[in-house]
Amino acid sequence: MTKIASTSGGAAPPETEAAVPVAGLDDVQAAPAAPSGTSESPSAVVTARAERAGAAGRRRMLRVLGSTARTLGYALAGLLIFGIGWHFASASSELPGPKDGLGALKTLLSDPFYDLGPNDKGVGLRVYISLKSVFTGFLLAALVGVPFGMALGSSKVAWQTFNPLVQVLRPVSPLAWYPIWLTILKDTPHAVVTVIFITALWPIILNTASGVAEVPHDQKNVALVFRFSRLTYVRHVLLPNAMPSIVSGLRLSMGVAWMVLVAVEMLSAQPGIGGFAWESYNTGNLHDTEAAIILIGVVGLLLDTVLLRLARRAAVQEVRT
Repeated sequence: MTKIASTSGGAAPPETEAAVPVAGLDDVQAAPAAPSGTSESPSAVVTARAERAGAAGRRRMLRVLGSTARTLGYALAGLLIFGIGWHFASASSELPGPKDGLGALKTLLSDPFYDLGPNDKGVGLRVYISLKSVFTGFLLAALVGVPFGMALGSSKVAWQTFNPLVQVLRPVSPLAWYPIWLTILKDTPHAVVTVIFITALWPIILNTASGVAEVPHDQKNVALVFRFSRLTYVRHVLLPNAMPSIVSGLRLSMGVAWMVLVAVEMLSAQPGIGGFAWESYNTGNLHDTEAAIILIGVVGLLLDTVLLRLARRAAVQEVRT
């Protein structure tokens, strides 16, 4: 007879269990290898990252070079079109052609700093005299225009009081101011600087006032909550927000001031580059007149480029803040 063991007493007989596979040495060796990316050494990872960074840098460099090449190509195309127009204009009149004008410019630049008297100077000295006058008037306009524009933009009463006066005086031709200030000052160089000051003042005032008026209300409210002093408010709220507009106004003012200076020098017979262009015309030397015009344009381009870079930096700073 078959005996059935009781499970209530005594030790239970061992039950038969399914065998659990245990990974042996052979199994470990046969296991698939880990992906190669997770087993790279630190030096290999650093090298790969450096190669990727180098490739990205080369792509950026190629993009910059391509953009620069396109810009130069467009500029050269514009100069070529201008040269062709100049050539046809000179062919149908007594105006010297591009070759004559550029040849005269080369001659003038061969000795630009000679000084043989008040009316016989090199073009380098003449440009220096013009730049000295324009920067003096421009800096005076900036010193007066920026604070005045901030006051107009900050106060509704000030805006309503002075804006009509600004709008009346702003369209007046700079050449119309010259005899007025010459009568008052009795000095030609000082009258020229004053005309530059008056001309450069209006763009600075209006652009500064516009920038200050566009300060976000949230920042104004924060200044009120923290009880900023007037100086702190100007330094940390008004100036950072208005700076792009201020720099744009300075750029416009410099361009207008340089253009007006040349005209005022022609009118006042000053020994600057504008006076030289007028003297050359009066003596029938149109070659030097064309050379002076080219030089005036190049100097104006350099001044505008400097202020344009400053304006872009101010815009970037505004984005960061």
